[in-house]
Parts: sequence; structure tokens; C-alpha cells
Amino acid sequence: MVDAVVSFVVQRLGDYLIQEAAFLGEVRTEVQSLKKELEWMLCFIKDAEDKQVDDPMIRQWVSDIRDVAHDIEDVLDNFTLRVGDSAAIDDRKRKPSFLGKMKICSCVFNKGMEKIDLYNIGKEIKELRKRVRDISCRRESYRLESTDNYNLEAKGHDVSRRVRELRRATSFSIEGNVVGFDDDVSKLLAKLLNKEPRRFVISVYGMGGLGKTTLARKLYHNNDVKNKFDRCAWVSVSQDYDTKDLLLRIIRSFKINVLTRELEEMREEDLERYLHNYLQGKSYLVVVDDVWQKETWESLKRAFPDNKNGSRVIITTRIKEVAERSDENAYAHKLRFLRPDESWELFCEKAFRNSNGSEGLEKLGREMVEKCRGLPLAIVVLGGLLSMKKPQEWRRVRDHLWQHLKNDCIHISSLLNLSFRNLSHELKLCFLYLGLFLEDFEINVQTLIRLLVAEGFIQQDTDRSTEEVAGENLDELINRSLIQIDKRCWGRIATCRVHDLLRDLAIEQAKKIKFIHICKDATNLISSSCRRQAVHFRIIGDWGLGHCNPRSSSLLLFNQRWDPSLPLTYTLGPLSSRFTVLRVLNFEGVVSNVLCSVGGCYNLPEEMVKLVNLKYLRLTNAHIDVIPSCIAKLQRLQTLDISGNMALMELPREICELKELRHLIGNFTGTLNIENLSNLQTLKYVERGSWAEINPEKLVNLRDLRIVSKYQEEEFSFKSIAYLKNLQLLSIRLSHDNCFDSLQPLSDCSYLIDLRLSGKIEKLPEDLHEVLPNLECLSLKKSHLKEDPMPKLEKLPNLTILDLGLKSYCGKKMICTTKGFHLLEILQLIDLNDLEQWQVEDGAMPMLRGLRITNAYKLKIRERLKSIPLPTEWECDENW
Repeated sequence: MVDAVVSFVVQRLGDYLIQEAAFLGEVRTEVQSLKKELEWMLCFIKDAEDKQVDDPMIRQWVSDIRDVAHDIEDVLDNFTLRVGDSAAIDDRKRKPSFLGKMKICSCVFNKGMEKIDLYNIGKEIKELRKRVRDISCRRESYRLESTDNYNLEAKGHDVSRRVRELRRATSFSIEGNVVGFDDDVSKLLAKLLNKEPRRFVISVYGMGGLGKTTLARKLYHNNDVKNKFDRCAWVSVSQDYDTKDLLLRIIRSFKINVLTRELEEMREEDLERYLHNYLQGKSYLVVVDDVWQKETWESLKRAFPDNKNGSRVIITTRIKEVAERSDENAYAHKLRFLRPDESWELFCEKAFRNSNGSEGLEKLGREMVEKCRGLPLAIVVLGGLLSMKKPQEWRRVRDHLWQHLKNDCIHISSLLNLSFRNLSHELKLCFLYLGLFLEDFEINVQTLIRLLVAEGFIQQDTDRSTEEVAGENLDELINRSLIQIDKRCWGRIATCRVHDLLRDLAIEQAKKIKFIHICKDATNLISSSCRRQAVHFRIIGDWGLGHCNPRSSSLLLFNQRWDPSLPLTYTLGPLSSRFTVLRVLNFEGVVSNVLCSVGGCYNLPEEMVKLVNLKYLRLTNAHIDVIPSCIAKLQRLQTLDISGNMALMELPREICELKELRHLIGNFTGTLNIENLSNLQTLKYVERGSWAEINPEKLVNLRDLRIVSKYQEEEFSFKSIAYLKNLQLLSIRLSHDNCFDSLQPLSDCSYLIDLRLSGKIEKLPEDLHEVLPNLECLSLKKSHLKEDPMPKLEKLPNLTILDLGLKSYCGKKMICTTKGFHLLEILQLIDLNDLEQWQVEDGAMPMLRGLRITNAYKLKIRERLKSIPLPTEWECDENW
């Protein structure tokens, strides 16, 4: 874990050397030396954490490195803060370079205006270097390097070995009555027993504790399966494995009559050949349990001949990619969580031992089972624990549920820790960060991506934006079953959640390295030295924040309510004064009915410009209508998010000076002086008249643009949109009966995948499939199309979601032809009141999985279409 923190600080030092090169002068050499020494120490930290985790001397040594890493962060933050303060004393130059700042004043000033020069900065860095060297010397005096390599390896594999033993011994995995897997068993039995002659791989994947091994064992012991295959074998793999050892264990599992000594003397290649020869002509089933790498089956499959007699392989894994790419002839099966009724049935089996619990116990039991979120392992452990407790003890277990479960079963902690240990530095930081969010919180994925970028957790990539890299990191955590997809909107992941057990793991691991601190309520206001703080209860003014570390770099506040009787200065002013090195301020304000009813609006406080390190500012439902011109002093700002704000905001002309700004979110009107913001990726929502005044030629990185119109205006032309070569999502809502001009200019937006238009079109271009060849999602409303749009829309080669809304089509008949819409998954026909006939030829829309039709009272629907379920209500939510 500490390796992730030190790696992050090394990365920051590298960025610092590049960004502040002109200002560092002679101090640059000291910073480079400090970076090199930390990089060298990083190699040993990984060794220490992975292999000697039980050694108290090592723990203290690693703790010391963690502390010095945090202190290095403080020095970096102090330096940028002082530079920011020095720039503030000269109003004549709005954005001097760092070298320019040195020319403006020969020294920089802290809050008390005490002179501090580069000599003192260098002195602090030298002191940090000395501490790093002292830590290195202590490592040598502890003789940590002379520890026997064999013992190091033994300690390193201890956790994995314990987990493998637990996997083989756990009673949960061999029970005859397995709750909740009936549909999975039926589907997979059909795959196992079908007449496909080729060797076939079935991969079952999902979160640790979901019951993958239990399901595999249920299949393995099925009588029909036993009767079909000549030979069966089972082997558990885990993270650390040796291919020769796996082959030996598989041979033993097949119960081949051969001397153990003879096998152990064979080389890996000889074992492969021996097993291959033994299985020739036989049908076999082999279960490869708990696989972590794609290469595992690749290294084994040479030993398993394809006899064309229906042999099967079952692989269980937590990682989606491993499941999907295990073999060229494979089926990947995602294991679901238990439903509430299945969860309760499983719990009762364990807790009540087939007897009936009292009404009071049932209520408590259901409350605790709900918190298990359908995870079988947690439910089984909970039931077993409570079966040994007196009724009066149940309430105590409920109040400290996860701690009781982990104390009662080492298997839970070991299983979850395996997933965490297997992550890279970058993924560890992303996963730990999730602990800051509320329990069972619906996390907006785009918001999370922007937070991770602002925190500096995402490394630069020459071919991709940092947001794209962050998105891929989240995909990887989903792939590894550490994050659950909550909602998909327009074909993309919109929100996600973290299972309570995994969130608890993130918090537990993060606390060990002082990575995050969570203030749940007013009763646990404990001072913390952590740099990232979350407040989960409503604060009033600065009350409650006095206990947070003033050196905090991130402050995430949830469940806040804006007071209509007080200016924003009352809430945000104390934040700006106390947390001077903040990089992230995320203020989740809830909607205030009082504020809405009185129509109150606020000014963004000028005090916030003190936060010169700020990269991320999000204030939701704040009813802000004025952004002060001094916001230009927040030179590092990447995200300005005033979402949920009903009031229209005018941006100051000085907004153009925020050259690092990437995401601008709110309801904006008036003149937008953003033409030179070449890093801007998101702009929503902007009034049509304001957009019309912009020359967008330099907005080369804009990917998400939302335009709204509230007044009767002339035709909307897409010519200005054509400049946005990287545009991916375009949403335009025109008012009244306003019209769109030709869609032809959109052909220049080759990356456009999501188009949502509300306004008159009347006729679609004949070559629509050539104008928008990459379009995946299309929403049309109030288009007043007179011709059947389906013949043109069905030719869009990549269209997966089509939403035809109110007054989009005014005709009476639609035809979908054979082979049309070959990738379409979701179709919505909303309020097409005039539609009477919809002809769908055989072979049309073969991938359709969701269909919603409303208020088409005259329309008769084919039987085949009636069986298609409704898409989820948020699948085409225009707010995403």
C-alpha cells in the first residue's frame, strides 16, 4: 500500500521538475536527487510489504517512509502556495510565468509576509533527503537485506497459500443444497452436456465470495456430468502458482496410478507430455479454480488434447478479461448477486438451522442480510455467526456488522485482500479513493474520473487524455469485480457502486497509510493527519471542519444543505482560509426547497481565490448566478462544476485565463470568453445565443457539448460544430418550433458517437449513414419528420440506441427491413400519436433487447416484439 503512496509522490516530483523548471533554479538538483532516492527505496518497499508484512521492524520502517512521503507532498504544496501568493501582490500582470514571478519580486511571502527565498526551500528538501538516507541506514542496521531469500518467498506466498487451503476446506463450497444458483446451473449444465465435440472452456467470473467455486463444485458433482466424462480433475490456482506444481496436482486429481517420486523428477515438458498421452482418446472434465492471469490456461492447455469427444474445462476467476479471453472456443458466464428472497433463504438455513426465529430476530436478521447486498459468502458467515449468538447479542452484531464478520471468518479478509494485492500502484490509489464516498453511494462515473485526474493519480499518456486513462482504470476495477456497474445510460457506464465489504476493505487499507479520513457524524470529530478528508454529515459554517487537517489536499463534503438566509461566504469562506493547499473541493449540496421557493441566488465568494492549488471545484445545487472575475487567479483549475444550479450564470471575461480548464459545467448565458481554452473537453449547458458568438476553431479538444435554447431564433446551423474534430457527444435542445439546418456539416465530426437533437428537422439526409458513420446513440424529439425515418436510420452501421420522442415523426406508417438495424439494442417510440402501422420484416433488429412504446394507441405490434422487455428507465436519460 505504501508503495502506491511513494510511487504517487515520485510521480509528483517528476511533474514538478517539468512544470516548475524555470523557477526551481539550483533547487532543481536537490529535487532530482530526492526523486532518485525515493525511486530506489520504492523497489525495497514493494519487497518489504509483499514478503515481510508480519515483521514489526519492517512495519515501522515502512511507516517512516510513508510519513516522509507525506511531508514531501507538504513541501511541494507550500512551494506552489508561496509562488501563488507572490503573484497576487502584483496586479499589473494577470498570469506571469514562474520566471516572471522571480523578476517581479526577489522573494516570495507566506501568509505572515515573512521572507522566504529559494535557499529555505532548498533547505527543506535537503532535510527530507537526509531523512530518506537515515531511513535507508536503519534498514541496513536491521539487517533486512540479509534475510534468507527462501524465507522471504515463504512469507510472501503465505497469504496465497492460506487462501488456497481455505478454498479446499471451506464447507460452503461442498454443500448439497446450494441456494440461488438454479438458473446458472441449468444454463451451464446445458453447455457441459451438449453434443459439441470440440474441447470447450466455460469461464465463470464475478466478485470474490460470490460463489464461483460453489457453482463449479455443484456442476462437478452432478450425476449427469460424472456419467458423461471418463476422467475428472480439480485444481486451485490463486495468484502465485507454478505450472509444474499445477500439472502435478492435476495428475494426482485424475488419480493416475504412478509413483510420486517418479512424477516429481520429471521436467515441466515431460509432465505435459505424460498428461497429454494419458488423456488421449478419453473425454475429460477439468476445473481450474481461482485463475488470475490469462496465461494460466495458456500454459496448461498443451497438456489437454482436443479429442473431439466433448471434453470440457471450467475456469473460475474474478477478472472479466481472463474469462473472456481464456480460449478461442469459450463461453464467459457472469455470476450474479443473490436476489433478496434467495439471500433470506440462505441466511435462514444457516442462522435458524431450519427452526423459526422470533419476529424481533427476523427484523434484525433481514436488516443485516440487506447490508450483505446479495453476497453469498457474507450471508453464510453472518448466518453461522448469529446461530451461535444469544438473541440479545444480535443487535450488537448489527451495529458492527463487518468487523464481526471478518473476526469470525479469516476467509473473507483473505479473499478480499487478494484482489487488492494484485493491483498496480495506480489502481490501488483509485480503489482506496472510493472509500471516501458514502456507504452504498451511487457514484457518478464522469465525476469520479475528473476527481481522479485532479488528484494526480492518473499518469500522462501520449496517445490518450488523462480522462480516458482514468476511465480505463475504472473499467479495469470493474473487470476485476472490485466495482459494480449500477446504471448504463446511452450505452455507457453512468454510475457505479462499491459493495460494502469492499468499501470497508478500501477504508481499512487507506487508514493504514493515512490516505483518507472519514468524518461520519458530529460524534467522531477526531483530528486526522490524512490529506484527503470526507465529511458525511451537514456542517454549519466552519463548525466541524476545525478537526480536519489544515494540510488537507482534498475535501469531499456530502449531504450538505445550502442555507437561503446566509451568503455562500459563510460556508465557503472558512474553507478557503483554513485549507490553503486544497487541490480538490467537492461540495455535494442537496436541493433546497426553501431556496427554490424564495428564488435566492448567490455569488461565488472571492475568498476562494486563495486556493491557488485548486484543480477541482464542484458545488452542486448552490444557486450561484455570479462568478467573480478574480477566479482567474485559480490558474491550475481543471474542473468548474456548478451543476444542479437552476439560475443562469454569466462567466467573467477573465475565464479565458484558466488555460488548464478542462470541464465547465453549469447553466451559462451571456458572452463566453472561452475561445482560447484549447484544453476544454466538456461544456454544458450553454445558451444557443452565447454559443453563436463563439469562434470554436481553437476548441480542438471539446468532446461533450450541450446547447439549450429558450427563445424563438433563426435556424440552427451546424457549421460551427464542424470545427470540433474530437466531439463525441452533442446535445442541442431548441425551443418552440425552431429548426435545424442541414446535418451535413456533422460529417467533419468523425468521432461523434452520441447525438441528441430536439427541434425541427423535417427531412433527414439521404446519405445519413455516410454523414454519421460512427454514431452509436441517436435521440430525436420535435423533429416533425414527414417521411418514414426508418429506411435511413436503419443504415447507420453502428447504431445501438435509438430514441424517437415526442413529435419526432408525424406519419402513420414505419417499415424496418430485413438486415436493417443489425446492431440496435434499445428502441424507444415515445408519444408518436399518429403512428398506426409498424412493419418489421424477419431479420430486422436481431440484437434488440429493450423496447418501449408509449401513447401509440392506434398501433398494432407484432407478437415477436411484445416479448421484448422494457429498457431501464435511465437507459435513455437525457440528463446523462
